[in-house]
Amino acid sequence: MAYTFPFAAIVGQDEMKLAILMAAIDPALGGVLVLGDRGTGKSTAVRALARLLPPMKVISACPYQCDPAEPQRCCPACQQALNEGRKPKTHTQPVQVVDLPLGATEDRVVGALDLERALSQGVKAFEPGLLARANRGFLYIDEVNLLEDHLVDLLIDVAASGENVIEREGLSIRHPARFVLVGSGNPEEGELRPQLLDRFGLSVEVKTPEDLSSRVEVVRRREAYERDPAGFCAEWEEDAEKLRRKISGARKRLQAIDIPEQARLRASQLCMALGTDGLRGDMTLLRAARACAALEGHTQVNDKHLRRVAPPALRHRLRRHVLDDTGSTPRIERVLAELMPV
Repeated sequence: MAYTFPFAAIVGQDEMKLAILMAAIDPALGGVLVLGDRGTGKSTAVRALARLLPPMKVISACPYQCDPAEPQRCCPACQQALNEGRKPKTHTQPVQVVDLPLGATEDRVVGALDLERALSQGVKAFEPGLLARANRGFLYIDEVNLLEDHLVDLLIDVAASGENVIEREGLSIRHPARFVLVGSGNPEEGELRPQLLDRFGLSVEVKTPEDLSSRVEVVRRREAYERDPAGFCAEWEEDAEKLRRKISGARKRLQAIDIPEQARLRASQLCMALGTDGLRGDMTLLRAARACAALEGHTQVNDKHLRRVAPPALRHRLRRHVLDDTGSTPRIERVLAELMPV
């Protein structure tokens, strides 16, 4: 059995952990971009979170993990079977975290003709790619800022539509591809294309711990995990179970969270003061605040939630100001202090 470093055992990096939790509670947020130094727990946090999510029910014979409870979001074959009243076999499986390697070909990502069946049986069959495996799970791209342009364009289209369309080699395939997109990278190695940057709902910055006690604790926990993975995970299982219950409760509460008119006004005032382009910032800010309220067990969005989620929801949507060379986070904090003083 493979053991993953427990999410609850990650030291610090509170903004990153909150952003990933919110994206898991409300996948419609649009995913998370994690930028910062190497070795700060970026990939560890994503893989650890997937272990906290409840198993999902899937149609057994489907390569796209279709949900029998949502026929409208199923692939054409599952949709037809469900509409005709046929009851397909189902099973539960863990939520998957699918890695998209930088060197992956387009065929590996979107899927392609199954050459083995074409040569041996003379039939045209589709071999699903990484996007099919990631449906209803997480698609993780390490060093996302180094991803090739043609794959960036492809991901933008799929992320916007929630569907993967393949028209090639005599194949015409359409299947669901709804996933939580998580990207990580070091900004010193290159900037992310604006088109893909805007597709991420949340953007967080992670840094190497600067206080001695935190650094020592990170190393101590990692050594303990590597020495005895099973024992270390068992030690943190109680905390993990608390987080599981918290996530499950937040998902159930999410749609019932009230967003009062005052919160909508606050969100738009903040976005206008910061000069964000379009309305995606307003909508993401409110969605994130709602997910934050659900996570904390509240019934209504308030200023506290908006203040907490404003930096990850807006920092990557700010225009560069030629007369203001401060970073995006200080600009957001300054406007928050003016509009929503504590």
